[in-house]
Amino acid sequence: MAEPVHKVKDNSYKLIFAEPEMFVDFLKCFIPIEILKQIKPEDIEDITERYLPLFSDNKDSDTVKKIKLPGEKPLFVIGIIEHESTVNYTSCFKLLQYVTYVLSDYVKENDKKYKEEKDAGGTELVLSTAKGFKLPPVLPIVFYDGDSKWTSSLNLIERTELSEIFYKYIPKFEYELVDINKYSREDLISYGNLLSLLLIIDKVRKAEDLEILNTLPTDYMERLKLNVPDHLLKLLADCIGLFLTKVEIEKEKIEEITEKLYQRRFNEMFDVQFTVKDIERNAAIKIAKNLLKKGLSIKDISESTGLDEGFIEQLDFDIDESAVQPV
Repeated sequence: MAEPVHKVKDNSYKLIFAEPEMFVDFLKCFIPIEILKQIKPEDIEDITERYLPLFSDNKDSDTVKKIKLPGEKPLFVIGIIEHESTVNYTSCFKLLQYVTYVLSDYVKENDKKYKEEKDAGGTELVLSTAKGFKLPPVLPIVFYDGDSKWTSSLNLIERTELSEIFYKYIPKFEYELVDINKYSREDLISYGNLLSLLLIIDKVRKAEDLEILNTLPTDYMERLKLNVPDHLLKLLADCIGLFLTKVEIEKEKIEEITEKLYQRRFNEMFDVQFTVKDIERNAAIKIAKNLLKKGLSIKDISESTGLDEGFIEQLDFDIDESAVQPV
């Protein structure tokens, strides 16, 4: 059975945001906070695995980073990646849960280190119950690349009943939304880094959209060719494969693209000819989705479209899953 589209995307962004150099570029390009422009890849520690098991609905692409700011001050960054066709209205609350867990852990670690310092005759740290103790900043982010407009509130007040009466007692919590749909291809090209290329590839939704890629400016691709280090070529190849698989691009054509990538033929990379068969398959998928919504059987849809029954079953699963509205 084909891998669910949202899972393919989760895997893509898991690869991207696990790479410190890519995460640094993400913060510098999309989060308008001046101090973040001073962060280097070696300042980032991934602590995601500590928190994902706390959520029964955890996603592989959720990420939690501990970042060393100038002056050795810590910053925690929590990122939730949303791909679904329906907006997730629980994101604000889930991020608040993450923030609470992260700060609770920080307090426990600080007090443990304080005791160790004290037992060793040092007093560098401040106990969390002391007046001088301060919690570190936490930056919550939702990265969204779904098809529909993001309409969920960015703050907790708007998600709370009787907020006009009890607003004083509601946590003043807000997250940063990075909606990739608001960035045009030209906006992303202006960043001139590897992350921008991956986000441009993510804009490909069907075979015909490859025009987005094979008309990229020569100087942009040449700059990437010179600046992308060898150790990130595999990351780029893997992500290209995952992103293009989600729009049913044939394996042979993806391999043709990645072969040119490894040869650093960046300007020729997306110069791939797509046949009528590619476009017909995408049309068949759209028809199958419409027929599923009308209640036709998987067998009848397979006979009408020529698509494999197992693939249609997965389409049916994705439609049912996206139709469930989060509480």
